[in-house]
Amino acid sequence: MSRVIRFMKRQTVYVIPALMLLAALGLCLEDPQFLQVFRLKLFDLYNQLQPREYQQVPVGVLDIDDETLARGGQWPWPRSRLAEMLARLFNAGTKVVAFDIVFAEADRTSPRQALSIWLNQPKLDMEKLTPEARAFSKPILESIPDHDAAFADIIGQIRDAAKDYGVVAGMVLTPEPGDDRPAVKAGFAINGDDPMPFLTRFESAVVNLPAIEAAASGVGSFNLTPETDGITRRIPTFFRIGEKIYPSLSMEALRVFQGASTYILKSSGANLEENFGQSTGLNHVKVGHLEVPVDGEGRFWVHFAKETPGRVIPLWKVFEDDFDPSLVAGKILFLGTSAAGLKDLRATPLNPAAAGVDVHAQAAEQMLSGHFMERPDWADGMEKLFILVMGLGLIALTPRFGAVPGASISIGAVVATTLMSWYLYTDRLLLVDPIYPGIVVLAIYISSSTIMYFQTEAERERVRGAFSQYLSPALVEQLAEEPDRLRLGGESRTMSFLFCDVRGFTSISETFKSNPQGLTRLINRFLTPLTNAILARQGTIDKYMGDCIMAFWNAPLDDPEHPQHACESALVMFEELELLNKDLEAEALENGEEYKPLNVGVGINTGDCVVGNMGSEQRFDYSVLGDAVNLASRLEGQSKNYGVGIVIGEDTEAMVGDDFATLELDLIAVKGKAEAVRIHTILGRKDMLERQDFKTLKEQHSAMLEAYRGQDWPKARKLVQSCRSADGSYGELYDMYEERIDFYLENPPEPDWDGVFVATTK
Repeated sequence: MSRVIRFMKRQTVYVIPALMLLAALGLCLEDPQFLQVFRLKLFDLYNQLQPREYQQVPVGVLDIDDETLARGGQWPWPRSRLAEMLARLFNAGTKVVAFDIVFAEADRTSPRQALSIWLNQPKLDMEKLTPEARAFSKPILESIPDHDAAFADIIGQIRDAAKDYGVVAGMVLTPEPGDDRPAVKAGFAINGDDPMPFLTRFESAVVNLPAIEAAASGVGSFNLTPETDGITRRIPTFFRIGEKIYPSLSMEALRVFQGASTYILKSSGANLEENFGQSTGLNHVKVGHLEVPVDGEGRFWVHFAKETPGRVIPLWKVFEDDFDPSLVAGKILFLGTSAAGLKDLRATPLNPAAAGVDVHAQAAEQMLSGHFMERPDWADGMEKLFILVMGLGLIALTPRFGAVPGASISIGAVVATTLMSWYLYTDRLLLVDPIYPGIVVLAIYISSSTIMYFQTEAERERVRGAFSQYLSPALVEQLAEEPDRLRLGGESRTMSFLFCDVRGFTSISETFKSNPQGLTRLINRFLTPLTNAILARQGTIDKYMGDCIMAFWNAPLDDPEHPQHACESALVMFEELELLNKDLEAEALENGEEYKPLNVGVGINTGDCVVGNMGSEQRFDYSVLGDAVNLASRLEGQSKNYGVGIVIGEDTEAMVGDDFATLELDLIAVKGKAEAVRIHTILGRKDMLERQDFKTLKEQHSAMLEAYRGQDWPKARKLVQSCRSADGSYGELYDMYEERIDFYLENPPEPDWDGVFVATTK
């Protein structure tokens, strides 16, 4: 069960990012409103950074601005004034005038309308009028031309003048039910599936006066459908009321401008249009020689250009005597208002308060110039594919190669995608969203790296827990920061090993027969300072075996000075033991008990071994294996035989001889080994090397060993006495050599004897 749990924990770094990837793809398929707005804001930014360059096309705006109202009076103007305007424009060569205005009611400034109002005032008593006044009113009503009729008449004259000249009347489609329906001035040819279900539906319309509508060459809707955030980015080309299709104002203006009579609507299923068996609505509309790419609802993206001098003509200028006809000749003119009081202002990506008529004009400019900004059909699929491929790649690679390569991959992918999106916009006018896919990729990377971080932290805590009892706190923290340095399963290293054992522990234990808890406390008091001496010098406690300590250096972390640290630890251990014995002696004296000092022997060796987690899958320990380890244990056992506290191997001595005062003890084949090794002891630290008494002792001791191995027994005995005189601290050592000399005097070794002593005990 534990193996299953561990497996599941390891898979978390894959499972959670994978679930996030699925959720992101599902959200992408659903395409909620907030994602749409987010994407649209990005496209706004693109439009702001690189607006459409204005091209000289025959489209302009007649603007009823504040100056026009100041000069010509409040709006609406008399229709006779508008008729005069049309006469001036078409005499100057204008081809099409499209009204971003609807003339739904009779002109109240018309004399007939005005006189009717005057004569029907409640305070006007007709009986009190003179016969001449009563007789004058009727001829006035019958003889003065009606403004609406005059306006309609000139519109009709323009229509009849040429096929590609005319006035396009505007209309407003409404969602409220009603019986009013605009006139349809053009035919429709549908190629492919029925687009009707996809068009924006309305229930009724605010239409023009019948005479005006009948005279107009075209009738188009100036409805604009802003996005959910209120910004106009796409405009419809066609609408529907019931089962009838109606064109937009800009489409109708272009139809009249080209003298065309029919719209061609191409939808899914049309020739050369792929739909993969699905009905997806419109994809292209055609009028005259112009073909416009649209989305399924018949909308196309407006690529807004900045305000350009010459595109907008204030309406008041048309009535000036010095008006330049070249400003309007051959053009489509959209008449509308930018005056704030008339409230026809729309938010666009470039202008939070743009005139609505400007949107229609910019749409017509794009259609005439063939400049179309599109979000291609494959954009959604490509974005989803990018999310899927990058998401799976990061899920697979981040845990394997680490957080930094994962960050490089994810950030690089996001940057590359953003640059590609910008290139597609600037060079191909294609709108592809890099932001949501980029956010998903970064989120997957962050989730994966976060899980890896928590797993790493958990691993660090496990390492801390596993090694806090065996390593110094500093080493534990280093290992926790770099857990990879702990190679599970074992690795070969050159290390130093220390074994420490209490001498005469059996006799000490006997005094605690009736007090086992006291023995435990004594062992703890003994082990604690000795352990601290090891841990403070980068050592690792391998194990405690009753009264014995096994420690090693240079694993799991590198320690270039491991032999020195092992030897220094041994010296400090004896210093700590001396302090402990003083405390124990004082306590024994105070309690009237027998004082038994604690004495230890230490063996140190340096050599190659295998270190790592040793054991089974159920239980393992971080430990060492190798001949060098066994030799260190044997050296500790020999410390008592040689009457010294510390015995070190020859490899250790070779590395620390310049840092510690050492003395060769013997050439010995320890029990269980046939090969002889030189063993040494440590007398003190580096400062002792310069003391004359040590130099004298070492010189005489070396001479004694040379005479001993050369079987010059008298000289050897004499030198033993000299060594005793030089330092009386090692009486047991020199007693042992005197015993050997006496033995060899009676039992001479072979002539080729090399001085090796074969130990028979551990």
